[in-house]
Amino acid sequence: MTPQEILEVEKNIIYTLKNIYDPEIPVNIYDLGLIYDVEYTPERIAMIRMTLTAPNCPMADMLLQQVNEDTAKVEGVDSVEVTLTFDPPWDKEMISEEAQLELGLL
Repeated sequence: MTPQEILEVEKNIIYTLKNIYDPEIPVNIYDLGLIYDVEYTPERIAMIRMTLTAPNCPMADMLLQQVNEDTAKVEGVDSVEVTLTFDPPWDKEMISEEAQLELGLL
């Protein structure tokens, strides 16, 4: 795969993540700041490093499953590896400016 093709698939993965919403906050998980890193390899593996708003989030399993399933549907993705981390811990400063406006935080 060319570097341009890799970037295009990464862009499509991010677009997909922007269509997954935290069930407790009406903002997509990407703009909410829950996605720390998205990497797509020439081996067609999507690697996503993400967090949750809180370690004891009751919707954690559902959210991780949705990230996995939706990302696997992106054209060019053969495998998905989602890594859940709490380092650094999420805080509201990680919310995008656009989402802060949407939530009335600005």
